[in-house]
Amino acid sequence: MILEKCEAKKGNITDAVKKAAQSENVSPEELSSSIAEGKSVILKHKNGMVVPIGKSLRVKVNTNIGTSPDICDIDFELQKLNVSCKLKSDTVMDLSTGGNLDEIRKAIVNESSIPVGSVPIYQAMIQAIEKYGTIEKLKEDELFEVIEKHAKDGISFVTVHCGITLSSLEILRKKKRLTGIVSRGGAFIASWIASTGQENPLYAKFDRLIEIAKKYDLVLSLGDGLRPGCLADASDNLQMSELLTLGKLVQIAHDADIQVIIEGPGHIPLHHVVANVQLAKTVCHGVPLYLLGPIVTDIAAGYDHITSAIGGALAAWSGADFLCYVTPSEHLALPTIEDVEEGIIAARIAAHAADIARGQPGARDWDDRLSEARFSRDWKIQEQLVINPDKFRKIRQSQKTYSEDVCNMCGKYCAMKIINETLKKFGF
Repeated sequence: MILEKCEAKKGNITDAVKKAAQSENVSPEELSSSIAEGKSVILKHKNGMVVPIGKSLRVKVNTNIGTSPDICDIDFELQKLNVSCKLKSDTVMDLSTGGNLDEIRKAIVNESSIPVGSVPIYQAMIQAIEKYGTIEKLKEDELFEVIEKHAKDGISFVTVHCGITLSSLEILRKKKRLTGIVSRGGAFIASWIASTGQENPLYAKFDRLIEIAKKYDLVLSLGDGLRPGCLADASDNLQMSELLTLGKLVQIAHDADIQVIIEGPGHIPLHHVVANVQLAKTVCHGVPLYLLGPIVTDIAAGYDHITSAIGGALAAWSGADFLCYVTPSEHLALPTIEDVEEGIIAARIAAHAADIARGQPGARDWDDRLSEARFSRDWKIQEQLVINPDKFRKIRQSQKTYSEDVCNMCGKYCAMKIINETLKKFGF
């Protein structure tokens, strides 16, 4: 097993780095150096697909799929996976909590053409409930066995909630949050700690996690189990205590040549976004930052793909590297196929807007080519260039126009048609 960070620190440029660098139009030497410093990582699928995330790279987008206890249909989730790949999501995470979790995970990994992540604590806790009737009887060995099983099945990166500790619960007791803990993994871990009185195994036995990551070159995504679930809880001392803990664990992972990313806050107001990103980057030694959203207002259930895109664009412009999509169903229901489509496109728009603002080479070229086609009213080229050609075509075909070279918003009074003809007529 090739440890990408270890090889990069030795000055060796692996085939994965060469392939990833080519996809990003950066030099292999630059990318390898960034990986050695821990400021970039490479996610690898067993099919050979590689996705680099981090410093000076295009902002990446993740799609969450997975069953629930109420809706468990593997075919439904595989449809979402196929839509995710078609709409150019960079990665996908299996968050399944219902049905045969091993079977579902393997099906997703085998069907996917992009790297797959997971949250092993879900399966570990669910199995404990099924086996013992309560999560407090979960044994440390059982938790680490599940994590290794996920890695062995071809999972590229795992969310591990290492930053929730006994001391975290003391802060939670003293500080009454409006929405408590909204991370499912975080709630599982916090409940286990509270019921057993023992330290979080993912923190206390972080060395065991390191050994699994080494064995499979597994990327550790240090989860934000204490992220704020509403604006009232944003940037509080509980969130910050977890961030400080993650900063210490990042250094341990770096020293062990393990690739690591950190996850960032969920609900934070717009004016907190830049500071949160900069603080996370500073405390965690510049490792890639993975954000859910952030969601910048609490009132928009049904439209949280929009609130998260607003927050995500600002966060990525500020230095975040990896955006997890949010769908219109967030806070309401398991996403439909249509919700997945809307969520991916919203997140990709946010990521691309940030790439432009960050001066990512080639990002603006896409927009300029589209604008040129729009001005010449070349609808075929526009359809090829837009972020979602299917929706472009659907809307275009639903409209009746007096002429094929314009849309029916302005019809024959199209501003670009008028000025284009004028410019030609008078030799401008």
